[in-house]
Amino acid sequence: MEVNSLILVAIRLNQRVFMKRSELFFSALQVPVDFIMIFLAALTAFSVRNVPEILALKPKLYNFPLDVYIKIVLIVAPLFILIYALEGLYAIRSTRKFWKEALKVFLATSIGFVIIIVAIFLKREWFSSRFVILAAWMLITFYVVFARYVIQLIQKKMLMKKGIGVHRVLLIGRNGKMDTINKLIKQNKKLGYKVVDQVETAHLKVVRNIRDEKGIDEIILCEPSVTDDEQEKLIDYCAINNIAYKYIPTTLQTSRYEIGVLNGEPLIEIKHTPLDGWGKILKRIFDIFASSLGIILTSPIMLAVALAIWIESRGNGPIIYKNERVGNDGNKFFVYKFRYFKWEYCVTCENPNFKEAIEYEKKLIEERSIRRGPLYKIKNDPRKSRIGTFIEKYSIDELPQFFNVFLGTMSLVGPRPHQEREVKKYMDYHRRLLTIKPGVTGMAQVSGRSDLDFEDEYKLDLYYIENWSLWLDIQICLKTAGVLFKRRRNF
Repeated sequence: MEVNSLILVAIRLNQRVFMKRSELFFSALQVPVDFIMIFLAALTAFSVRNVPEILALKPKLYNFPLDVYIKIVLIVAPLFILIYALEGLYAIRSTRKFWKEALKVFLATSIGFVIIIVAIFLKREWFSSRFVILAAWMLITFYVVFARYVIQLIQKKMLMKKGIGVHRVLLIGRNGKMDTINKLIKQNKKLGYKVVDQVETAHLKVVRNIRDEKGIDEIILCEPSVTDDEQEKLIDYCAINNIAYKYIPTTLQTSRYEIGVLNGEPLIEIKHTPLDGWGKILKRIFDIFASSLGIILTSPIMLAVALAIWIESRGNGPIIYKNERVGNDGNKFFVYKFRYFKWEYCVTCENPNFKEAIEYEKKLIEERSIRRGPLYKIKNDPRKSRIGTFIEKYSIDELPQFFNVFLGTMSLVGPRPHQEREVKKYMDYHRRLLTIKPGVTGMAQVSGRSDLDFEDEYKLDLYYIENWSLWLDIQICLKTAGVLFKRRRNF
């Protein structure tokens, strides 16, 4: 039995080494392949400059020898490899998102060419063809991205079909989060993981037995009952045996923090949001610029919608509906939206039938609301007009909120603005949503729109509040461009 166990352990260790070698091989392979692609792209750019059609458009003003050009390329190519390395483009993991890698290649290549352009500006006699420089910029990006796509395709095929590069994971903990991770890994082989076991305890004896029998490359822990002593031993064991150790943190552990010293004692301060000081200033500058652009680009659509609403309602009722909401610090403000309800059903003091409208809305909420928590969403709302049904379905009704952003009552990205009656139903911890300006779009809108439960929406918005960055705002805006005008479900 002992001999068989030793043989089994040896096989598991060999498989582990083989898997690591496959990842190291593909990562190392990318270096010479990138070098070759850079060289070929540079030669292509030089050759294209001599195409007769190009010469007809712009005659060649220099006579640069090919052998001298090749020498320059061979000197410059290592610079790009160094920049790629600094940008993390030689990561060992086999499961990487291609679009992110392509974007990194473009940015790293751009940095390289900015350096080259500055060098040429300082010493112009080195090289003087702007066409070749611009062509090489585009071609290097294309060649390198294409080559990496092919390598990644081969690597993923080996991962899916032969299991080469798969990371064997031990899950410690039996709860909703761990069960979700287990299910996700088993359903999506492209992630590059294989769950070897899921246990409740972090005792080293249990972990050792699983490693000896099945092999472990990574451990993911999410079990609050694990003591600090057990966790410390587990971390040491993982470090000694080259096992990656990961854990799903608690709410406090995910918070941003700063470490300081008070009277010689280490002090940790929890940072609620980066939207303080310069963060708030940068966000406001971005809001003004983006909302101004939004108003200009969508003004023809807004004029057409305003005219359609006016014609359908025959001038009865306002075109822009002002709905009172609660903003940051509990301050009330009006959200601007195109009116998509028939005027007699609008819940506003300006409506002569206000009391009847609000009673009717309460009745609809009781009978047709499909959301849980403080918020409501009425399915097949009978109060919508024909134009209103269309503009609400494609989110066109929200375009006037660009004016809210420009005026400063809202931000382009942030939590949804809620009504006072909804805010009154908040739990105390939900009020963290009121610490920043509400947004036209946000994490919830690009992650599920009206389908999300309020608690899930809160968690997404809380993540945004704690991890805000200008780049995160830009990413959410770009995703919103694809989501905002998509047809909503028929509510």
